[in-house]
Amino acid sequence: MEAQGISTAQLRVGDNIEAWHRGRLFHRGRVTGVVPALELFWILDARTGTRKLLDPEALEIRHVDEPAETASRLEPA
Repeated sequence: MEAQGISTAQLRVGDNIEAWHRGRLFHRGRVTGVVPALELFWILDARTGTRKLLDPEALEIRHVDEPAETASRLEPA
C-alpha cells in the first residue's frame, strides 16, 4: 500500500514538513535538499537537530506551518 501525501516534486528547500507512518508522527523538520530523480529528500529534524534522508513512498509527507519557536522570534516584542 502506497502512502498518500506530498511527492518530492511538490517540495522546496525551506518547506516545513511532517512525516507520518501508520498514524504516528515519525519526523518533523525543514527540508534542506530534494533529489526528485530518486524521489528522496533531506530534512533537518526539529527534535534531534540531525539530518534525515526521507522516502515519501514509505511515509505520508505533509506540509506544516512554520514552527512556533521560529514564528515567535519574528513577532515584535
